[in-house]
Amino acid sequence: MREALRGLSTRGRSFLAAAVAAAISAAILGETDLLRVAVLLAVLPLLAAAYVGRSRYKLACSRSLEPHRVPVGASSRVVLRLQNLSRLPTGTLMLEDRLPYALGSRPRVVLERLGAHQASSVAYTVRADVRGRYEVGPLVVRLTDPFGLCELTRAFPSVDRLTVIPQVTPLPSVRLAGEYAGAGDSRARSVAVHGEDDAATREYRRGDDLRRVHWKSTARTGELMVRREEQPWESRATIVLDTRAYAHRGEGPTASFEWAVSAAASVAVHLRQAGYKLRLVTDTGIDVEATEVGGDGMLLDYLADVRLNQRGDVAQLVDRVRQRTDGGLVIGLLGTLTTAEAEVLAALRGNGATCVGFLVDASTWLNLPAPARAEADHAHGASALALLQAGWRVVGVDHGSRLPALWPQAARGSQGFAWRAVLAETVAGGVK
Repeated sequence: MREALRGLSTRGRSFLAAAVAAAISAAILGETDLLRVAVLLAVLPLLAAAYVGRSRYKLACSRSLEPHRVPVGASSRVVLRLQNLSRLPTGTLMLEDRLPYALGSRPRVVLERLGAHQASSVAYTVRADVRGRYEVGPLVVRLTDPFGLCELTRAFPSVDRLTVIPQVTPLPSVRLAGEYAGAGDSRARSVAVHGEDDAATREYRRGDDLRRVHWKSTARTGELMVRREEQPWESRATIVLDTRAYAHRGEGPTASFEWAVSAAASVAVHLRQAGYKLRLVTDTGIDVEATEVGGDGMLLDYLADVRLNQRGDVAQLVDRVRQRTDGGLVIGLLGTLTTAEAEVLAALRGNGATCVGFLVDASTWLNLPAPARAEADHAHGASALALLQAGWRVVGVDHGSRLPALWPQAARGSQGFAWRAVLAETVAGGVK
């Protein structure tokens, strides 16, 4: 009751003040009728407080998100269901759901009185242009009596989470080199890029049978190599996302990093639909595999949370990738690289892996003067050439580039190799 009295509105407090003034006037003037008016003015807000105070503990609320995972720029429908559990009808209710700034302003909905055990639903939509995980709620309900003399606020503790994933773009179907990697002892394995000897050998590991040593490959590489002739064919790919803060430019949804995250999500969904066993690695600690049905949803949830790393390092990223990568396809979404960093990435070419790098020229996200632009282009060309010389297939990315148009350049076959040769020649010419 005390809390209800503290919830008296301006109108209710005015009634009490008028009651006190009327009572004092009645005592001074000796008017009994005026005293009755004072009693009436005092009783009305007290009854209103008792009415609201009783009903505030008899409400139940539930919330549902349809859907709970949406891509950037899409909308989700939030449905609120409020039920009056008491035998007394409520007054007018004002509902306000608390939302983070990225989801827009807080929605306010007025709900007319609810009868005994009556329920009613209201809905609103939210839209986010920035990926992430957002809490929707808690719901705040303002209870009032029919005369507006008392108003109390109740916050329901429950919250729901909306996941805003990166924008996924459909990609054309192309055949990729190095897409097969072995993981067992049942079928013969073949990789179409490196030849029979390279495809059927790997580095010697402690415990390997010495009868499987491949002496021809050992003599050529200078390291002890063993055959791995019996491997199942399975499509396996590793997506490497560069999260170094100094490798990206721009702010908000149009930043170069957001392009890379969206590209990683699009490639992941595309490869999962093609039947790949997929692994996602970043230098922020994300290292997750998607092998089961629905694994692409798990990857998208991780990509919804990924952030730039102020202390990122290419060597650390390479070490993390090499911990569990054994051949297959490696697709890198890379920011600005120095020549030395590009040479460090050459280590991912081990064990017959085929590496495709989408090299983002983050400087194109800035308006640079002509001398600075020429210097940035020269540095980008040098890092692209270093990756090419390390055996990577490089796809250049500028501001405004569309991934579906770039994706065929990662394909296998004569056109892909011809493009690689032309790019190498062009970059070499630009570096001179």
